[in-house]
Amino acid sequence: DCEGCQCHSEDKRTAILYTLLSQNLTHGRGGRSPAHPRCLCHQRRTVCLRTPHITCRAASDVLVKTISFMKNLPSFHLLPREDQLLLLDSCWVPLFLLGLVQEMVTFEVMETPAPSMLKKILLDGQSKHREPERTQPTLAAVQRLQCCLNTLWSLDLSPKEYAYLKGAVLFNPDVPGLRASLYIESLQREAQRALQEVLQPLHPEDQGRYARILLVASTLKSIPPALITDLFFRPVIGNADIVELIAEMLYEITGRQPAP
Repeated sequence: DCEGCQCHSEDKRTAILYTLLSQNLTHGRGGRSPAHPRCLCHQRRTVCLRTPHITCRAASDVLVKTISFMKNLPSFHLLPREDQLLLLDSCWVPLFLLGLVQEMVTFEVMETPAPSMLKKILLDGQSKHREPERTQPTLAAVQRLQCCLNTLWSLDLSPKEYAYLKGAVLFNPDVPGLRASLYIESLQREAQRALQEVLQPLHPEDQGRYARILLVASTLKSIPPALITDLFFRPVIGNADIVELIAEMLYEITGRQPAP
């Protein structure tokens, strides 16, 4: 029974529209109309990590290795500072997710515990002085993320495949505002060519593997950075800017200044 859910409150009109469309689709297929309209409220429920102390530590380790990967690419450090930061801002999420799968980091989520009535009453008078509540990932967003990760996991990439794929993802010439876009495009082609070459001896019978790898990698770019930040890093960094922290870590680790 969904009488007390969001579908029957502020989102009632949306739920009614969904029900009507669903019924039309069902009848169009010659199927039976469901006895009760499907409720999507569980998809909108906010979730959090079931074991944040374990998962956040593993995610932090992956992020450090991601930064080390960029640090060990001389061609990256030859780019102008602005281009480095633009690529970093654009590509840190797919690079991190590739590392998450490569390191075989798994995670589970649970529904975000609702605050007790007593806490609501005690904090009600302090609402003007409190910081805004942090956003929490929804179940639907996390399920979509896990689907992308599982698809990538199923490819069973080798370390060399991961390395060249990361290079192809990092050197994205389509990022707006790049000064050295032509050079970055050449670096991406070089990484893609190396990926193709390493595939031939490893999977000579699988002619479509290269295209599948690039297709799956492209889905990682659609994952919102806010989702990754809120799920894996917000419990650790609070309200800090994750991209600023990554940039500080990158240049601190390298011990060198970005190119002018």
